[in-house]
Amino acid sequence: MKKYGGMLVVGILAVFIGFAISMQIASSKNSDQGGLIPIGKLAPYQAELEKLQIERDKAIEDLRVLEERITQIEKENAEDNTLLAGLVEDIDRYKMAAGVLDVRGPGLVITMEDPAPIEGAETDQYSEIMTHFELLLSLVNRLKEAGAEAISINGHRVVNFTEIVLAGDNVNINSKPTAPPYKVMAIGDPDVIEAAITIKYGIINTMREYSIRVSIEKKDELSIARYNGSVTNFRYAQPVAADAE
Repeated sequence: MKKYGGMLVVGILAVFIGFAISMQIASSKNSDQGGLIPIGKLAPYQAELEKLQIERDKAIEDLRVLEERITQIEKENAEDNTLLAGLVEDIDRYKMAAGVLDVRGPGLVITMEDPAPIEGAETDQYSEIMTHFELLLSLVNRLKEAGAEAISINGHRVVNFTEIVLAGDNVNINSKPTAPPYKVMAIGDPDVIEAAITIKYGIINTMREYSIRVSIEKKDELSIARYNGSVTNFRYAQPVAADAE
């Protein structure tokens, strides 16, 4: 008897839960109009997003001011301390390697543009650069192989964890949507870098085979801004102590 009583209780609970779930689904369908969020509901979120973006930009600027002040203090104290001077130099070198310092130096400016529109053709011609966006990845890799010490694409600094991915009609760089034309700047030996990317059957030759217009300009001095995105939070990788076996 107890056995059947327990089964009856379970059955009643199952019916009740099923009824509750069905009511929740029906309520959701009625409230979101088939899964679409009304425009009126988006307005407050858009305003909040804009507010947060302004606050983020201000925080980045405040951080830049503080970092400049810290650097100034470090260098002032390092003048009378050889060991500290060496540490400050090492810190600057690591910061440049990580892409969190503004840098300048000689290099190349590579401009990529889509083919000129064909007269009489439809105005909504597709973009060759977007269709073959992997060429942008290949260009970055060739620049690194040639010894480029700093790279930026349309003002976005390329660092170790920069992603370059196709997202709809855009290419996201550091999670920011970008579109052609692309201006790629690379700091390094201009002659070495140019030779590496213009080699026969190289990346520039491949771009031109797709009718992508590419121009290369050598510069005695380029300025590339620091990476301003959020730094990756390491969840799995941990530093190894110097005395660890």
